[in-house]
Amino acid sequence: MGQVRPRKLLVKAGALLAAPGDRMISRREVILAIGAGALSLPMTRLAQAQPGPGVHRIGFLAVRSRSTPSNPDVRYDAFVKGMHALGYVEGKNLIIEWRFADDKYERLPSLASEIVQANVEVIVTHATPPAKSLQRATRTIPIVAVALGDPVGDGFAASLARPGGNITGLSVITGDVSLKHLELLKEVVPALSRVAVVANPDNANHRAIMKNIRDAAQKVGVSTLSVEARDSAEIERGFAAMNRERAEGVLVIQEAIFTGQLKKIADLAIKYRLPAIYASPQFADAGGLMSYGQNITDLFRHAAIYVDKILKGAKPSELPFEQPTMLEMVVNRKTAKMLGLIIPLSVLVRADQVVE
Repeated sequence: MGQVRPRKLLVKAGALLAAPGDRMISRREVILAIGAGALSLPMTRLAQAQPGPGVHRIGFLAVRSRSTPSNPDVRYDAFVKGMHALGYVEGKNLIIEWRFADDKYERLPSLASEIVQANVEVIVTHATPPAKSLQRATRTIPIVAVALGDPVGDGFAASLARPGGNITGLSVITGDVSLKHLELLKEVVPALSRVAVVANPDNANHRAIMKNIRDAAQKVGVSTLSVEARDSAEIERGFAAMNRERAEGVLVIQEAIFTGQLKKIADLAIKYRLPAIYASPQFADAGGLMSYGQNITDLFRHAAIYVDKILKGAKPSELPFEQPTMLEMVVNRKTAKMLGLIIPLSVLVRADQVVE
């Protein structure tokens, strides 16, 4: 990553519905339900069912896997660091039952059942599809969901202020941010007339976002090309299709699978000389032209506070869903030069970070 200019501007985007105070710091007592049949279980199984005194067992379900050298991703590591800062150390007083679908949505229901059966006190998850699978698997174990698009509309909560069920967490702005992406791309490429929009057809939220983008694009005289992708191979085919269809820019909707392929996506955009904008700052850090959206890494660090509150007795039904109060814009001038673009001063002065 190149040099990064210090933050200059934080863009307000909605009101915080959580209780006032610091970053929302959250025990559900462990329910030991070992019947007569459990006495015959091997000792390793018993150890899993009964954490030692003062040891907490939580679950973690996500579509993609943890960070790898080829796809560095610090978001889930940020959650572990957040727990450590609150006094929970994995391997000492904390056991995390990690479950990853490896970008295969069809694996989520079985993985959700595995976590529920692992006798966890709280489950952390990322994005809407895994949260839906967990909701079907349990209505009693507290769930802290990160980066949900519409907690109320998707049936996770009665209201943001008082969810009312076993799910709480941190939501994101999705549709509105994608509309802003279109505006920013138009500022950087004033002659933009055809934009490709990369979406995952398995993510129900993307259909609504696509409609919003198409409607907004039509108003400013820009046509859209829908590119569906579920994995690395489909992403590659999608960029080849953009090139054939003469797209002049790319908008990548927020999606866990896409974040798992961020370096590939950023490299493909450069290969086909397509100005692209993304929802996560990680894309711009990895060579993407621009990003505008919430810092998901911060959300995962913050999720540890929710887990702590629940472990100490708070009820998820009474913990408000937190909405983002700040959006970050990152511009990668190095990539802009590679694409032969000059980023307008009107965009640069609004950026929180500029990668040189």
